[in-house]
Amino acid sequence: MAPSNHNATYPFLVLLLLLAAVAVAAEATPTAYDMLERYDFPRGILPEGVQGYDLGPDGGFQVYFPRECQFLLGKQWLVKYNRRIAGTATADKLAALEGIYVKVLFLWIPVAEVDRDGDRLSFYIGPVSTSFPLADFADSPHCRGYDAAAVAAAVS
Repeated sequence: MAPSNHNATYPFLVLLLLLAAVAVAAEATPTAYDMLERYDFPRGILPEGVQGYDLGPDGGFQVYFPRECQFLLGKQWLVKYNRRIAGTATADKLAALEGIYVKVLFLWIPVAEVDRDGDRLSFYIGPVSTSFPLADFADSPHCRGYDAAAVAAAVS
């Protein structure tokens, strides 16, 4: 009678089950864009290319990009996201923002807060605010000067 191969098959099956569990867990982890939508914000307020994020139980967050990102908002506002942005997310408000700037004349002015009021988003830059229709943020903007998908693939 030939020896049984059941002992050799068992570790292989366990390995396959572990790999399947890791793949399912990776798919179940929401992206930064998904998390924005859970806080009732459109994914398009984050540019393409997010590499990762941290979200605390108090709503404190950090979002990471492979490089600084600049894009044109509303065909008139040059916006800059640092490699790391941070703030606090609550229902209808992203507050205490760090790492997001708008160019006004020759100066980069920090965006302190973004509020949602119905179908409009208001951006607070110091004592001044400007509003945009929510529909303007349906898609994530592309960063000027580089392809976020190519940078993300090269980093991976």
